[in-house]
Amino acid sequence: MWNSQNRRPTALDESLPEIELYESSKERKDYENKGDLYTIITATEHLERAYAQDAIPHNEYAIECNKLLSQFKIAEKAALGGGGVNKNNRTTTETFMRIYQMDCPRATHRLLVMGVPEPVKNADGPGGTNVAANVAETVQHFITTMDAIKLGQMAVDDLQPLLSDLMNALIQLPDTPNDFGPNYKVQKWLEKLNAMRAVDVLDEDDGRQFYHDLDSAYTEFTRYLRAKT
Repeated sequence: MWNSQNRRPTALDESLPEIELYESSKERKDYENKGDLYTIITATEHLERAYAQDAIPHNEYAIECNKLLSQFKIAEKAALGGGGVNKNNRTTTETFMRIYQMDCPRATHRLLVMGVPEPVKNADGPGGTNVAANVAETVQHFITTMDAIKLGQMAVDDLQPLLSDLMNALIQLPDTPNDFGPNYKVQKWLEKLNAMRAVDVLDEDDGRQFYHDLDSAYTEFTRYLRAKT
């Protein structure tokens, strides 16, 4: 209702009770966690659109994308992890996006499929400095990820960041063929982990296969390096 005397809007009915979105601190935290997840997915969609339209340089895009990727698994675990729900009927990120009518195809592809920023291979620096640094970084990521599996770290939120770093290092290497075997094997497992929730854990069979595939990829990677020298 509009008050014509003082020209200020007034409530239609101030006697109506105030609507509470939550009844406890636990429910409030649940809303906040889901809000964080919603924000990260939306921000990723906007970032991907901006990059596709050449509105942001690749180095800035990669920094922001890596930040969102690392925040995503944390937010996903907080918003959708557990809560006493039956393991076979737990809410996934895809379900969350359907419930809240989120039309974010680019974010879905980046967060739930690829798990790494859109790659642009580095040009070789003077004396091969960039390549040498990239190779050393890739080797370290291989070893770190394989050691984590050997130590029994099978939780998705433990393995996914390590594998994402490895994939990111692999795609920065120049001159590797498009069908480079190590990239395919690592990307296959990264997509598998991205499709799982942060609170999920690989079983023993998957862990053994994961380690075997990484070991095979590492062997192929070192063989490729020897052939290049």
